[in-house]
Amino acid sequence: MHRLGGAGLAALQRQQESLKSFDALSNQLSNAHVDNLHAQLDQFRNALTRFATHHRADIRSDPRFRHAFQQMCASIGVDPLAGPRRGGWWEEALGLGDWQSELGVQIVDVCVSTRDRNGGLIELSELVRLVSRLRGLEGGAITEEDVVRSIQALKPLGTGYEVLDFGDGGRKMVRSVPKELNEDQMVVLAIAAEQNGRVDEDFLVRRNAWTEERAKAVLSNMLLRDGTCWLDEQDGPNGMGRAYWVPAAMQWDD
Repeated sequence: MHRLGGAGLAALQRQQESLKSFDALSNQLSNAHVDNLHAQLDQFRNALTRFATHHRADIRSDPRFRHAFQQMCASIGVDPLAGPRRGGWWEEALGLGDWQSELGVQIVDVCVSTRDRNGGLIELSELVRLVSRLRGLEGGAITEEDVVRSIQALKPLGTGYEVLDFGDGGRKMVRSVPKELNEDQMVVLAIAAEQNGRVDEDFLVRRNAWTEERAKAVLSNMLLRDGTCWLDEQDGPNGMGRAYWVPAAMQWDD
């Protein structure tokens, strides 16, 4: 039976000690690297805090300044305007977390107050206009981006608020009721947006190669079940036609 001599045991011990030394050195380097990253992050966060504190009024009132500030924060994965539950220490340090919550309450106020008229669908630009009027000059200007971000923050509440994007540069609408829109309804909304709110069965048949039954069914559901459109039974020059009007796609002066 082969046995290790003294030289072999010594070599094995030296190898084990070398491995331990390498492990210790690796841990030291890793810890130093982590500490360095933490230090850099703390420095950046402190600088961002000072910047935000100094420019707090501009962040709240100037949409372009607010957008640039949010882009800066996104680089470190921080959302200072997301409210106290998501904004973390930003809420305590800067007092900016309530800005998004305040905007969310105003969005809900406008959506609820106009629901009888539009059935829970409102054009995004119209929502921005009405919320801006509600906020007044002291509330500061807001943009569609601000409203979209606030609506996204409302999603966890399960109230059905959602931004509907029709693509191809089309207008966006906001749904404020907990119900899904099927593909046919989305098509009707997109066409209504092009026609300043007006749509009729014949146009749907010609435009989409639908059957008359399909066009009639989707409009009837939107009228009777969902309340997202109105029926005009005196449409046309002779007042004998039928047309449907989608309030969410119409322009309002009030």
